[in-house]
Amino acid sequence: MTHDSIRIGLISISDRASSGIYEDKGLPALEAWFGEVMVNPAEFMTRLIPDEQALIETTLIELADTEGCSLILTTGGTGPSPRDVTPEATLAIAHKVLPGFGEAMRAVSLKYVPTAILSRQVGVTRGASLILNLPGQPKAIKETLDGIFAAIPYCIDLIGGPYLESKPETIAVFRPKSALRTMP
Repeated sequence: MTHDSIRIGLISISDRASSGIYEDKGLPALEAWFGEVMVNPAEFMTRLIPDEQALIETTLIELADTEGCSLILTTGGTGPSPRDVTPEATLAIAHKVLPGFGEAMRAVSLKYVPTAILSRQVGVTRGASLILNLPGQPKAIKETLDGIFAAIPYCIDLIGGPYLESKPETIAVFRPKSALRTMP
């Protein structure tokens, strides 16, 4: 059986990592997570950019509209500090807001750290792209994706994207029976 391929946009948003002060760990953590969980062939479109709202907006639009990424994940820039503008940029380019993703991501993180209530992560769609703001640390990225990924493939189905599947021993993707593909 062949699996649909997917283009995934990965954006690490950090002033210090983008200027070379320290090594970005968000992008490698995201790629590694997908390698462990997904069976679909994926092409990653990666970007490492500073916390600049206009640049974040432009990058999100490029990955959604020009590069055709079905899933776009940001990492970093979701806290309360003045430079954290990832949610504002994401909401500015959104077609639809999916509040359940932000709520679920914070609920997952609250199991690990009380400061998860400071997170302002959002989930939105732009055309046929699902855009999610993830935390910045590799451990938190994994915890969050482990907690929410079961709902991501069906959301991508609903907005016109490829049919995503996970390795059965990792995360069980959820779809209503009417949305399941029949195996040949």
